[in-house]
Amino acid sequence: MIDVFIFDGCGPVGCENLGRIFCYNHPAMIDTVLVAEKTVVSAKGDGPTVDVSGATSRVFLVSLEITKIIEQEALDLSVYGSGDGAAWSPKAIAAFPQKFYCEQSPLLLDLTAHPDVKLVRAHWEVARWGRGTETPMFEFGVTMKEVPANVLREATAEAKAMV
Repeated sequence: MIDVFIFDGCGPVGCENLGRIFCYNHPAMIDTVLVAEKTVVSAKGDGPTVDVSGATSRVFLVSLEITKIIEQEALDLSVYGSGDGAAWSPKAIAAFPQKFYCEQSPLLLDLTAHPDVKLVRAHWEVARWGRGTETPMFEFGVTMKEVPANVLREATAEAKAMV
């Protein structure tokens, strides 16, 4: 059976007999920005609040893209959750490993263990050491896409079959 991956719709015409069809961008699915593309930061901060209460799935693919840096600096990026937008989780519910270079990096954000979380936001901290200016500078962006339940079921079944 051939897997067909659809990224901009939910069923190509004439592909009914090709096999399983996965829809990654169903119109009702969350596909949003946690930090705008090419945001430049030199100090710690937070991205905008994103409502995830309407998500069909509680699992998201968070993608960090670092597009510009200076030498000898580090970026720590994490995701915090809230039930009401006033009180945020004391600890991050997900975090990327510390970053030092330009790169693209994925992170799976699984909110199934956090049923009270209705809102999320990105938080970053930056540091610099060594020669030159002490002020760090990172240019980056963060997106978040809901992972469809059927894709999760398929991936789980394949992973179990490999064991």
